[in-house]
Amino acid sequence: MLKTPAPVDLRQAYIDARAGGAVQPDEIAAALGVSEGALLDAHVGAPAGALQAQRLRPDFGRLLSELSRAGELLAQTGHAHSVQECVGVYERLGDAMPPSHEFSPARGDEIDLRPRLACWAQGYAVREAGPRGEVQSLQFFDAAGRAVHKVFAQPATQQACWQALRVRWIDALVPAPCWQPHAPAEVPAPAIDAAAWRAAWAGLRDAQQLDTLLLRHGLRRLDALRLAAPQFAQRVDDDAARMLLSAAAASGTPLLALVSSAGGVQARSGCVASVGVERGWLQVMAPRFRLALREAAIAEAWAVRRPGADGVVSSLELYAADGEPILRLLGQRKPGEPERWAWRDLIDAQVDDPIWREEATSCAA
Repeated sequence: MLKTPAPVDLRQAYIDARAGGAVQPDEIAAALGVSEGALLDAHVGAPAGALQAQRLRPDFGRLLSELSRAGELLAQTGHAHSVQECVGVYERLGDAMPPSHEFSPARGDEIDLRPRLACWAQGYAVREAGPRGEVQSLQFFDAAGRAVHKVFAQPATQQACWQALRVRWIDALVPAPCWQPHAPAEVPAPAIDAAAWRAAWAGLRDAQQLDTLLLRHGLRRLDALRLAAPQFAQRVDDDAARMLLSAAAASGTPLLALVSSAGGVQARSGCVASVGVERGWLQVMAPRFRLALREAAIAEAWAVRRPGADGVVSSLELYAADGEPILRLLGQRKPGEPERWAWRDLIDAQVDDPIWREEATSCAA
């Protein structure tokens, strides 16, 4: 269990950090030596002021299934190195999703959320005063206090439904959490026959089967890329994401961006309107969408190909120094449709090795 400062001290420290210009709650928490969840929980029962939080009843699958009633909301998923925000409606969620469900998707036209609810440990209804008025949200954390997903009210939100949902799910009897330390262990790559692994990859008939292969072989995704044949995975420059996203914005090539947290994945398909840099973050913008990427955290970037029934599927994948995924970028396509050549050209432009280009035709066959 993590030992944290007294709530009143954390509240004052948060106020001081905000006054000093700090913006991101996770960065403030890190500077204070606590998890973001612990910092927010310290504001449970706080008097009216800058930040207030109330604990939620922990039946998060059912709570998510009710969000569609509130209409338009902002969905935010991410981690310390990348964050994705999409504005839309939480659609196509089942009415009964017990907390034990590992993977329960909400795939609407704009919000595509694929939560692993077994990792969702604590939730809060949050109010925070800001320069543009009060910001209301629902925020969810894993057992270590890492944010897994956040939901923000918007000007077009059905306010009566939103307020009723908050009141219905707030539960003053939910006890304070006992946060568990997050200490990721060093995971050595298992001994594996590289030739057999490469043959298995080349034999894929469905691009989604790669995840199944990883589980079967006990491989992390990054380790699998390092073992893959050069026609299927190539290390590229760390600035490849900036180059690719800028080119996609200029050409109008639609893409699929996947950002994960400790408790799931959020995806967004569509075109990119602009790419810029702000406070050390690469900012990727489109109507009702924002992707923020901390380029300094990229330790490895890879161009990847997966064979499938619809042809090759190409992606750019970014990883942090600890091997955890930061961001995956793919071309937008529907099941049964081949990948756009415009997207494949953007990926190919990031790779210098001639083997990659020489093998392109045979990979797609």
